[in-house]
Formats: sequence, structure tokens, C-alpha cells
Amino acid sequence: MNIKPIKNVGFISTRIAGTDGVSLEIEKWAEVLKRNRFDCFYFAGEIDRDEEISFKVEEAHFEHPEVYDISKSLFGTTKRTRKISKNIQKIQEQLKTALYDFRKKFKIDLIIPENALTIPLNIPLGIAITEFIAETGIPTIAHHHDFCWERDRFLINACQDYLDKAFPPDLPSIRHAVINSPASKQLSHRLGISNTIIPNVYDFAKEPEGLENFPCELKSRIGIKEDELFILQPTRVVPRKWIERSIEIVQNLKLPDPTLVISHTSGDEGDDYYHRVMEYSKFMGVKIITIDHLIGNRNAKKNKKYTIADVYKCADIITYPSGYEGFGNAFLETVYYNKPIVVNRYSIYIADIEPKGFDVITINGVVNVETVAKIKRVLEDKEYREKMVKKNYDLAKQFFSFEILEKKLMYMISTFD
Repeated sequence: MNIKPIKNVGFISTRIAGTDGVSLEIEKWAEVLKRNRFDCFYFAGEIDRDEEISFKVEEAHFEHPEVYDISKSLFGTTKRTRKISKNIQKIQEQLKTALYDFRKKFKIDLIIPENALTIPLNIPLGIAITEFIAETGIPTIAHHHDFCWERDRFLINACQDYLDKAFPPDLPSIRHAVINSPASKQLSHRLGISNTIIPNVYDFAKEPEGLENFPCELKSRIGIKEDELFILQPTRVVPRKWIERSIEIVQNLKLPDPTLVISHTSGDEGDDYYHRVMEYSKFMGVKIITIDHLIGNRNAKKNKKYTIADVYKCADIITYPSGYEGFGNAFLETVYYNKPIVVNRYSIYIADIEPKGFDVITINGVVNVETVAKIKRVLEDKEYREKMVKKNYDLAKQFFSFEILEKKLMYMISTFD
């Protein structure tokens, strides 16, 4: 299917690189668009796509020094200085000019801001995109992952005027996509904005290869013996991931050398929680192994030896005890790679995933004796485990496949005719 008036699609974000949730979803959306004969281009402060289709602007990154200083000055207080306002306006104008250049260079017909009009990590970028859309009327699908009202750290701020304007904006040429049903209701209730729910997806039509007898070189690389369990926490180290519960799971399994492997870094929320996790793991007698420095994605492995797929294939069981998730990329990845999972019943899981009937080990905020008993059964009973992961794969293929994304996304594009 090809919507004739629209050919070139421009993804816009703060960062389009690595294995964070937004970057992964961009890759999936782009794959679906490309198989429908659209061409995709990328605008961000950090990009790991090919240079000939990328437009890098350092000020677009939330970690750019000036942008970081702006964010630091705006949250946790109710008043901003005139200097900060001027700096926002200066960077916003630079970014807006860059967006015009991006559109001209690649003849962009439609833009997809990825979380850049949702979570206010880069306020100048959000304002620049909003004004660019208002001035050009360019067809836009704003893909929302994390709204500012979903994060406590943004509630006290000195930039409500900017949040009201651009996070998200309500303009005639914008179609809004959200990743879960509670976000859909909140966007409609708070701002009166209609939207489409497009959950996170995975290419379940293409079954994973090499699951049987996978030669897990990574195990010896990070110091886990061949006969020891590889227990994986496939998330960033941020407070809402509740990694303390994973540490408790490992500790309660009473292993000879209790170890938890964590795949990602601490990201954009500082290092305080990382230090808390390390202290708690030491207290509980659990060794933490972080492997973010070893992992690259399939577009940009560079000098990093392993993909996130390699890590999942090595794992015996996944811990996913998050207190909050926008949807749950790690859940879908776990199901795709046929691994059992321990998942906390976070709100989005209860609303959008649990009703589908997945067979997983759930906790309600705490690790108890029943939890540990279920984990041991899954690990020890191969027939039971294989039945569990097959059921989960079939359900995910039905509800969270590329074909679901394709149907919804192509319809949204067709509304611009």
C-alpha cells in the first residue's frame, strides 16, 4: 500500500540511537513504513542511522549542555529567570531553522515526532516542532510514549506555559498516537485531543532463529559459569523499574553464586538510584553485572560485540518488576525470544496486557514464597516452560504484531488525503 501524496517520512526525536524504548519503536515503525514503500529520514541530537538519511543537530539532544541547564532550571521550582526564557527562545529558533533545512534537504512530506512533543526533556525542541507544524501545516503523526503528567519530577515546574503549548500541541495537521489505553483516556480528558492507540509491537511473524543450543559466549565473558543461571533485568536503572524486587528474587532463589545481569544504563534520570541498587544488592548478597557497554543494536554494533537479541537468548529467566511502564517493550522482547518472565502488575500491564491471557509469573509489588516456588517450577520443568512460552508467543502474534501496527499506521496516514 502506498499513499501517493506522502512519500518521504521524517522521524524527529532527541535521540535515535541505541536500545532505549523510543529508538526501538522508531526502528519498528520505519520497517513497517519501508515495506509499504515510504522512505524514512531521521532528525535528532544523536543518530545511529546511515549518514545519508540522517540530520544531526546537537541542540536536539536532551543531554546538550545548554538544554540540560534549561531543564535543570525549570523543574522543581515555580519561577524561571529571564535569561532562561531568552535561552529557550534562542535554541528554539536554531532548531526550527534546522527543521526547515531537514524538510528541504530530504523533501519531507510527513513528520513523526517521537516523544519529542510528549515528555519535556528538551523544551526548545518541542516548541520548535510545534511552531514548525503551525507554520507549515505539514502532516504530522505525534507518537507519544510518556506524558509529563505521568512523571512526578515534572509536576512542579516553571514552564507550564511551554508545556501547555507544545507537550503536546493541538493543531489541525497533527494526528496523535499513544501506546496504551490509560494515556488515551488522559489525553482526551485533559486536553480534548482525539487519538489512536498503537501499542508497542514486535515482528512476531518472523520467528526468532538460533534459540536451541545457542552458544552463549556472553556468559563466560561476564563471569557466569556454564551451569549457573543467567537472570536478566532488561531495563535501564531508573527508580520506576523497581530493581530491588529483582534483587530479592535472586536472593530468595538461594543460588550458589546469586547474580543479576542488567542490560541498560541509568539514562536521563541521574545516578542516585544506580548507587542505591548497588548498595542494596551488596546488602542482600547478590552480585550485579551491568553489560550496557557490551551491547549495540543491529544498526550500530560498532565495537560492541553483542546485540540485545544475544542477551535474551542467553537468559534463563527475565525479571521485570517495574512500578510503571508506558507499555512494556521488554515484555514483548521476552515473549519473542521464548523466555519466561516475572512481571509486576503495573497499571498498563493490568489494563492492556493481562486481559489478553498471557501465562507469566506475576507479583503485586512484593516477592513472596509463592513467587519463588513458581519461578523454581518454571526453571525446573522444561515441558511446563515450553508450553508457557509458546502460548505467550501465539497471543503476542495475535495482539502485538507488526501487522497490527501496519493496519493502524496506514489508516492514520490515509487521513491526510
